Amino acid sequence: MDLEVRTMRRVTVRLVPFLMLCYFIAYLDRVNVGFAALQMNQALDLSASAFGFGAGVFFLAYFFFEVPSNLLLERFGARRWIARIMFTWGILAGAMAFIPDIARFTGLSSAHVFFGLRILLGVAEAGFFPGIIFLLTLWFPAAYRGRVVGYFMAAIPLSTVIGGPISGALLSLDGRGGLGGWQWLYLIEALPAVLLSLAVLLYLTDKPADASWLSTDERDWLIARQKQEREHREAVRHFSVKEALINPRVLAIALIYFGANATNYGLSFFLPQIVKAFGLTNLQTGFVTSLPYVVGLVSMIVWGRHSDRHLERRWHVAIALFIAAAGIAAAAGLDDPVQKMIALSIAGFGIFGCLPVIWALPAAFLSGAAAAGGIAAINSLGNLAGFFGPFAMGWIKDSTGGFGAGLLCLSGAGLIGMAAVLLLHHDTSLETVHGNPHQRPTGEAGIAKS
Repeated sequence: MDLEVRTMRRVTVRLVPFLMLCYFIAYLDRVNVGFAALQMNQALDLSASAFGFGAGVFFLAYFFFEVPSNLLLERFGARRWIARIMFTWGILAGAMAFIPDIARFTGLSSAHVFFGLRILLGVAEAGFFPGIIFLLTLWFPAAYRGRVVGYFMAAIPLSTVIGGPISGALLSLDGRGGLGGWQWLYLIEALPAVLLSLAVLLYLTDKPADASWLSTDERDWLIARQKQEREHREAVRHFSVKEALINPRVLAIALIYFGANATNYGLSFFLPQIVKAFGLTNLQTGFVTSLPYVVGLVSMIVWGRHSDRHLERRWHVAIALFIAAAGIAAAAGLDDPVQKMIALSIAGFGIFGCLPVIWALPAAFLSGAAAAGGIAAINSLGNLAGFFGPFAMGWIKDSTGGFGAGLLCLSGAGLIGMAAVLLLHHDTSLETVHGNPHQRPTGEAGIAKS
């Protein structure tokens, strides 16, 4: 078997399934608040606006702590830092079950305790996702990143495809042991994060030079290939951390990611409530809610591989964002449940298909600490949409009594992201290593800029 094929297969099998599992749990703990809301909002007397604010305030804390967290990861190593992140967020995610008790003990309102715990959860989880993206850049050459990030990020729709029905079923534990179903949901779904923090310490490897599970020739090949690509990028332009944080391309990619995340989180936090309004049970709501995510799971893998095969990024992101915006806009004008879910499933293809390709953009021109800082900056700025999207949806719902106008707002954010990526300059020559046939674009031979 060819050395490159053998090496990358072994690295993929070793890292990607495990990292997918970690992100699956992370994302489930981040968005299960949408399912908890089916009971929690009434139990805590939360309006749609208050719920939207609490769901989204997570991302404000995430914003402030994302870059420092990722720089610490680059300094101390992914294994120890990711384990710390998972342990602390697991404890705080479980604490969400005790909001009424904490409110009684502190004298605060349940709403303020809800807001506070969501802020602390954002602080705890800050750095996890960009840390994993940075880690993947250390292990995977450019020609593999679109598909590999797609495999990893497939945990996002998978967390709803699998977690949605589970979350719906956990709500049926309402009243057991004196706890509400929404409290059991938080407790049970927080436990895997705490257990996985130990597994990260024992299993994860920081960099190829430490990979005792690779043979000597595999390890040497991967180190040499990554060094060659890094030197090729830095020969064009070497960025410091400060330069990366204020680089116009980094800020443009953050705007693109903002548009993508607005469609994602604005829909994710409120989709269970939209579906529940069809007159379904909690368990049925879990299954129906998963439909757009099934489509999204397929699109992440297929679209990421297609982007790698042609080594084209801009149009892959733009087309996906257009599909997302069009599907969400169509759903806003439809009342029939079947037609609405078809439109949202089409939107799911675009929402999730664009995400792995977006993360191929900064890895093409950043490396080292600059990559850690730049990726974290993109993620933290882009994730501000996780605050504005749900808050806008909740405020509009309280103001209008329906979700239609809010969905149109999310669609507009997707179109802004599409416009930003079409205006972005992206040099695909920075993703190639001259003389290496595995790194040359196969679908657009001779085109240096996409």
